[in-house]
Amino acid sequence: MEVPALTARWIAGPPGGASPAVVTGVFDVLHVGHLRFLSAIRDRGLPLVVGVEDDRRVSAWKGPDRPVNPDEERAELLAALRCVDGVFIVSGPPEVNGWDAYADLLRPMDPAALAITSGDPHTDAKRRGAEALGADFWELPLTRGRSTSATLNRLSPSL
Repeated sequence: MEVPALTARWIAGPPGGASPAVVTGVFDVLHVGHLRFLSAIRDRGLPLVVGVEDDRRVSAWKGPDRPVNPDEERAELLAALRCVDGVFIVSGPPEVNGWDAYADLLRPMDPAALAITSGDPHTDAKRRGAEALGADFWELPLTRGRSTSATLNRLSPSL
């Protein structure tokens, strides 16, 4: 039985020229931690391409109340950031989330680097994906206290 593939639907880009640094994630409620992370990647000198997980995948992983913002809007906000050169939406069955599926998705982009934040629960898998693609693997620091979950927890008493 063949495993369904992940697909990329471009919202902005892809940029031409140099091989990009790539990061994928939910980016549900954009906050300063996201901005600092993405800016730090772009500051390393490569074009930055961001993959946004689609609504169905996020809901399956994080529960029925997520995402807060639809994938098209999350992608639009990211595309408006100066540090971001291209944005695509990652679609596919939620159970398809192994490094090999992401490597297949990203291979046509010829990434020079894959980036994650420290503490990412999928660090080992993403490192294997970078190796499979011949890409550098960049682990950048997390901005402490700044996450979508922390933001939503702070907001929930007022909602």
